[in-house]
Amino acid sequence: MAKRKVAIEDGRAALAAARKGETGRTVLATAVRYLLEELAERAPGNSVEVRVPPFGATQCVAGPRHTRGTPPNVIETDPATWIALATGELDWETALADSRVVASGSRADLHGLLPLA
Repeated sequence: MAKRKVAIEDGRAALAAARKGETGRTVLATAVRYLLEELAERAPGNSVEVRVPPFGATQCVAGPRHTRGTPPNVIETDPATWIALATGELDWETALADSRVVASGSRADLHGLLPLA
């Protein structure tokens, strides 16, 4: 299990603020990182990299471990989309269909792992 860098209380507070429409950089960064840590905890592994620039990335999902270069299974999205996906305000299929998420690789799928909060 990965060590948390965002205290759970701080993450939940930032997430609540972000869901109420607060868009400050610190709030968004904390909420995004908290949710990435939640994902890594619930789906431990190193086969998929989830990127939410500019705030963070995590490796998750059991499977072949990636160690060098660009990972073969990458998911990338913006902070608002990540928060919406992680909280259930947006479903995975819609985000893919609307090109709000870019997913490459055979394991780059978070369907069934979301929502987190």
